[in-house]
Amino acid sequence: MQVLQDNIAILAPLFIIQLILMVTAIVSLVKADETNGPKWMWVLIILFFNILGPIAYFIFGRRLDA
Repeated sequence: MQVLQDNIAILAPLFIIQLILMVTAIVSLVKADETNGPKWMWVLIILFFNILGPIAYFIFGRRLDA
């Protein structure tokens, strides 16, 4: 528990960034008509691959031509 209290200044901003990325990626995914790949796959990637999942969705998952 002491380690968590010592590192809260580092972990809090990372947690907030993760939360913002996850929410914006899920909202973008729900609003998208088409994606590169099935939507259920992107939901799993966004939820389970912490910071990298939402970033991967924004780079590879969205269709810009739609």
